[in-house]
Amino acid sequence: MNGYGSAMGWTWLFWLLLIIGIVLLVIFAVRAFSGGITRPGTGRRPGAGTEPSGIIGETTARRILDERYAKGELNAEEYRARLKVLGDDT
Repeated sequence: MNGYGSAMGWTWLFWLLLIIGIVLLVIFAVRAFSGGITRPGTGRRPGAGTEPSGIIGETTARRILDERYAKGELNAEEYRARLKVLGDDT
């Protein structure tokens, strides 16, 4: 036995748990420093879950257009024309 005793058979479990722990630490660190995974409806950022991913750009453009109209930068005719270009002239 050369002084190792019966503990020699359990060292594989120690190394396996150590590797799993390191992997979990790396995953946790990546999520913590990158802002994590944002799922729809979790409320982790403004507007989370309110917009389907395919039309985020379109709704952002519409929001900007609405803000410019509200500030008076656009008149009603320009506003309607730009809505038509966006395809959101309902």
